[in-house]
Amino acid sequence: MALKFHQQIVSDLLEDSNGGLVILSSGLSLAKLIASLLIIHSPSQGTLLLLLSPAAQSLKSRILHYISSLDSPTPTEITADLPANQRYSLYTSGSPFFITPRILIVDLLTQRIPVSSLAGIFILNAHSLSETSTEAFIVRIVKSLNGSAYIRAFSDRPQAMVSGFAKTERTMRALFLRRLHLWPRFQLDVSQELEREPPEVVDIRVSMSNYMVGIQKAIIEVMDACLKEMKKTNKVDVDDLTVESGLFKSFDEIVRRQLDPIWHTLGKRTKQLVSDLKTLRKLLDYLVRYDAVSFLKFLDTLRVSESYRSVWLFAESSYKIFDFAKKRVYRLVKASDVKSKELVKNKSGKKRKSKGENDSVEAVGGETETNVVTGVVIEEVLEEAPKWKVLREILEETQEERQNQTLSEEESSDNNGIVLVACKDERSCMQLEDCITNNPQKVMREEWEMYLLSKIELRSVQTPQKKKQKTPKGFGILDGVVPVTTIQNSEGSSVGRQEHEALMAAASFIRKLEKTIDMASGNNNPEPHVDKASCTKGKAKKDSPSLRRSIRSCNKKTANSKAEIIKDPENEERASEASTSAPREANAVHSSGARKLPPVHFYALESDQPILDILKPSVIIVYHPDMGFVREIEVYKAENPLKKLKVYFLFYDESTEVQKFEASIRRENGAFESLIRQKSSMMIPVDQDGLCMGSNSSTEFPASSTQNSITRKAGGRKEMEKETQVIVDMREFMSSLPNVLHQKGMKIIPVTLEVGDYILSPSICVERKSIQDLFQSFTSGRLFHQVEMMSRYYRIPVLLIEFSQDKSFSFQSASDISDDVTPYNIISKLSLLVLHFPRLRILWSRSLHATAEIFTTLKSNQDEPDETRAVRVGVPSEEGIIENDIRAENYNTSAVEFLRRLPGVSDANYRTIMEKCKSLAELASLPVETLAELMGGHKVAKSLREFLDAKYPTLL
Repeated sequence: MALKFHQQIVSDLLEDSNGGLVILSSGLSLAKLIASLLIIHSPSQGTLLLLLSPAAQSLKSRILHYISSLDSPTPTEITADLPANQRYSLYTSGSPFFITPRILIVDLLTQRIPVSSLAGIFILNAHSLSETSTEAFIVRIVKSLNGSAYIRAFSDRPQAMVSGFAKTERTMRALFLRRLHLWPRFQLDVSQELEREPPEVVDIRVSMSNYMVGIQKAIIEVMDACLKEMKKTNKVDVDDLTVESGLFKSFDEIVRRQLDPIWHTLGKRTKQLVSDLKTLRKLLDYLVRYDAVSFLKFLDTLRVSESYRSVWLFAESSYKIFDFAKKRVYRLVKASDVKSKELVKNKSGKKRKSKGENDSVEAVGGETETNVVTGVVIEEVLEEAPKWKVLREILEETQEERQNQTLSEEESSDNNGIVLVACKDERSCMQLEDCITNNPQKVMREEWEMYLLSKIELRSVQTPQKKKQKTPKGFGILDGVVPVTTIQNSEGSSVGRQEHEALMAAASFIRKLEKTIDMASGNNNPEPHVDKASCTKGKAKKDSPSLRRSIRSCNKKTANSKAEIIKDPENEERASEASTSAPREANAVHSSGARKLPPVHFYALESDQPILDILKPSVIIVYHPDMGFVREIEVYKAENPLKKLKVYFLFYDESTEVQKFEASIRRENGAFESLIRQKSSMMIPVDQDGLCMGSNSSTEFPASSTQNSITRKAGGRKEMEKETQVIVDMREFMSSLPNVLHQKGMKIIPVTLEVGDYILSPSICVERKSIQDLFQSFTSGRLFHQVEMMSRYYRIPVLLIEFSQDKSFSFQSASDISDDVTPYNIISKLSLLVLHFPRLRILWSRSLHATAEIFTTLKSNQDEPDETRAVRVGVPSEEGIIENDIRAENYNTSAVEFLRRLPGVSDANYRTIMEKCKSLAELASLPVETLAELMGGHKVAKSLREFLDAKYPTLL
């Protein structure tokens, strides 16, 4: 281990046999710390398990990379595909393994794992734990069976460890830990080591354009106005409502955490303000991250999707956002002004055409739109991002320095000449690579043409639907011909009529020009039109000058990044993580006539790869500042003190980018200061090692039979309490309810159930639904089938609707509930479900703990469920008959449905008829007097008798 503070953390953890909780600053190589602990581990100590949650996948890849780089055996992952005997042999091997909490908890409850052979457990994401999480469930069982096993929890997100009341203390109590290790960036050992050989840092402040400054100012004004509106509700803590805190994603969580318990009492305006603040935060982020055309396109989608309900669009400064965003891309000029300059523009157009056919597409200019009737034409502005030019200058300067230097043998062996450019996401990497490879103005024009064509495609999709409604026969839009004169009312209201016509005219011209080029190049070889100096991996080449094909290839190369930014920005992170397994690369890229550039690698910060140790760059350009990546650079330089490293930071001067970066450092330092204060006053129980915690140690809920025990029986001695057990479906271990039931003293039996989620007794079957799952099950129709199966095989089918403890105990506010029955209302759907299945019982639970109370009450006078029978329910044999299932053999669903459709038979009397009559044939032979007793009246009995005795009509 190269870093001394890592060695100190390892020695501190090894001192305590019980383990501990380690909280580091982000970027201080948590993966290397865990990898060093795995290398130290000896098989003689026992098996070491690393709990792997979905959020820790990137951390796992980093751990494996560091272990493999040291030529040590890498730990494998235990999956559910392995058979039980093979998993048992792995548990006893003494090696470290990755395993998901769901697999481990099932193996612990089914006793497939020898707990005595466990050395310890590593928990990689301690900041996401709670008392009811599966990880706490695992630790409680392991500690009750093997008190010598250690628990080591890690986290590099100190901000998350101070959210809520005593989050760190509650986490340590849930994991039975007594020691807390805090390692902030300002800790003396850490700061001394990282600052001993610092890299050469160049801080470049790039001035934003006037329009960008205006947009940023307008967004902040609108955000401030929304915050003032929310403060008027008097239901949110005012201290947290600041523009600075609104720059972070955690701001949404803070506001929702405060409003969730009273969410059903809030008005629509307050709910919309919460959503608007999230949208405005994204706008601030996208302003400094994306180009002008993409930002305008995102604004257009917001105008369409949120115009009818959004509050921020009606703020005083909101019009500036849209106005300045348009002025960054285009502006409207009169046709007369264009005609006066037509000669100059035609000359410039000829110059463009002389460059080649591909560039002739760019000559869209103002001279072609003068045919528009309105007399207004589009003049492109296409403002480039100010950082693009600075990035190009940095790369050229780096190449010049290398050419001027006389490299010695030592320098050439140590310096590989790689320049690393770190961006926020994959889309930014690809666009910057395109800008460096080609002319930035050409990149902007491609985005502009795609923007125009997207408008014309949207128009062609909408127009046929309206024409089919008016003239359903014989009319349609000819290919490539767009009727720009007919403007829809909605379009005229959202944008100006003249502006819309000018945009459509420009788009029509591009499409016509595209077709002419297609026809002209139909007999030619398309290869000369490939104008890129070098095409890197993951990017589609332009094999045809067709603009349509180039747009498709551009959509391909963005790989769900660009399209999702425009349509659904929330999916941006997941798409970039899925598509970025390696950095973007552009080796010795240069455009014709420009100075050569060094080998450049583009890296998306969201991919979270150990890029510095893989590439070992000599120059790093931090295009989008990130606190965690800055710390990684410091650690990388501290591990390689002799390596020359130059770091460039590109900030937009006086922007929210700088404010967010500085605020993130202040937030982390404040979180550590709070943790240091908590540590000084933290109360840890003496029995925190967990030795006295058994599976049935809970004494809060004694059995009801002992509460009312008769003292005359055996001299008042308490009867032996029977161990209660619950059969739980394997899929339910994604939730925390099995953990809470185990805390109440119930024995959990995990099996695979075909019918139901929880079997409480031979006659009680429970289907548990969270609120989100309930809505989805109604939509897909799955809930109807599940209730039907429960009603068939169990006497008491139960639908459990479970709410979250920190959210409102209501589907919707009382004002939103209408008197009419509508197929889309959740209350109406529940009513229809109960009407269709009268034996269904619905339980409403406020929280997990309330559910456990309900289950305890339901099981008080019931027999324990049979595991073998519960597994067989719903599983047909080869003959199609349910084996060993009494209700399935005596329950003819077709006959019951036929009975309920007979005249006089209702929901009130059909059960009585089923108990007295063994079959429909016996029912048909009963006299009217007997039927009257069963059905509750002579009138209904007579109607049934007449129906059964009615003669079959015959033709004479």
